[in-house]
Amino acid sequence: MKDGAVPWFETHCFAMLLTMRPGQGVPKSMPPRRPTALTFVDRYRLWTDDQAKTAAAVAQDIKKRKLELVRFSFADQHGVLRGKTLVAAEAASALRSGVTMTTTLLAKDTSHKTAYPVFTPGGGFNMPEMQGGADFLMVADPATFRVLPWAPNTGWFLCDLYFGDGRPVPFSTRRIFRDALARLGTAGFDFFAGLEVEFHLYRLLDPKLTPEDATWPPAPPQVGLLTQGYQLLTEARFDQMEPALEPIRRGMQALGLPLRSIELELGPSQCEFTFRPQAGLAAADAMILFRSAVKQIARRHGYHATFMCRPALPNTFSSGWHLHQSLIGKKRKLNAFVSSDEGGLSPVGHHYLGGLLAHARGAAAFTTPTVNGYKRYRPYSLAPDRAIWARDNRGVMVRVIGQPGDASTHLENRVGEPAANPYLYMAAQIYSGLDGIAQRIEPGPSADTPYETAAPFLPTSLGEALDALTADAALREGFGAAFIDYFVHIKNAEIARFKADGPVQAEPTVWEQREYFDLF
Repeated sequence: MKDGAVPWFETHCFAMLLTMRPGQGVPKSMPPRRPTALTFVDRYRLWTDDQAKTAAAVAQDIKKRKLELVRFSFADQHGVLRGKTLVAAEAASALRSGVTMTTTLLAKDTSHKTAYPVFTPGGGFNMPEMQGGADFLMVADPATFRVLPWAPNTGWFLCDLYFGDGRPVPFSTRRIFRDALARLGTAGFDFFAGLEVEFHLYRLLDPKLTPEDATWPPAPPQVGLLTQGYQLLTEARFDQMEPALEPIRRGMQALGLPLRSIELELGPSQCEFTFRPQAGLAAADAMILFRSAVKQIARRHGYHATFMCRPALPNTFSSGWHLHQSLIGKKRKLNAFVSSDEGGLSPVGHHYLGGLLAHARGAAAFTTPTVNGYKRYRPYSLAPDRAIWARDNRGVMVRVIGQPGDASTHLENRVGEPAANPYLYMAAQIYSGLDGIAQRIEPGPSADTPYETAAPFLPTSLGEALDALTADAALREGFGAAFIDYFVHIKNAEIARFKADGPVQAEPTVWEQREYFDLF
């Protein structure tokens, strides 16, 4: 049709109107056309064409499966899923219109208390959008759709966050990680990460649901052991835990997560799940879904799962989250860390490693974001206490894995706690590594005696880590000064409440148990 041409349908309707008698109106067979209002997603072009096609297919799938409920969720600043549940009949329109949530959720510390004066001008953020508990919108990423195997007839979406004018919410940690991936892509690489996650799984004895227990934060549940521990990887101990692990394992497989192994750890009632490597956003999304799914499945079967690093229980061992990572070259789709000589790493991998070590103290605020997590950094404990590396030594912070020419060559960062927000943990790795590559930072020699090697120590407290983060120019530039200040403010509120509870102790406290045992 040429510019200015009148569509045949409109010409025909206009001619009919000219021949009508006054009061005749439009024939019943020809209802008046109504302009179609653009949806929120369409108005601001928030989806790619592929996402739009996926959303249409998912909407049909919801009908076909006769789902009754659909959960729309987002990962908050702590990596905890929050959201709303809609009846399935509303889900299709909500996909394109978004689901409203209050901005106060972005101002919460780990006790779910609001750490910003949200009812003052600018809400404490100097942003009118964050003032007075105003709304933002969750917009589902259609590719994340799952049918939850433990919740009858229930679907699930992971969402991104937008203000009402279509601008991304700057405190969305999934967006923060996307930005880091984009920066890495500009440098010519994709991020490739595998998860190795330890956690505790207990028998739930008392959920503490009396009104007296509903303090803020509430009393932690009372639990019992599934094993006594101290028999690392023995089949007998694994078999004791297997009945509790079975529904979790089946749930992970039903969700399509790339589960590799289920292992028994040394501590009482402690286990580990490992996952095959995934590219970019998928690895962090998998960790978010894994943690939430484990806790929900366990609770429905009479167990309590916790990703708290070191529960305040007798004879407890710390849990860690080891992040296996490498870079894939965008052009040739090959592992950029592979080396052909005995050095173990290519120049790119060598300097990326140097960046991880150089920024380890600042990045600790993201790899270990709780008061409790710093009680894991102990010498001679299979956990790191200083920023060093080695080719094959489990006492260092970063372990280099792979022989010359090995396509699976990668780095295993052993510093993280399982409660870390995966988007921030992985973004911190990318920004640290990119600075190492840009500045050609040397990682130093392999540390064969990790607890005796002279090297910078990791922070001994969350407060010390926040100070290091604030002073780290590369991380501040990568994440953005506004986000760093926001994150530090939230975490300082957590520290202030911890210090108000009593003197700092070397062992986990009752305060920590209330704060983290059920949340993570």
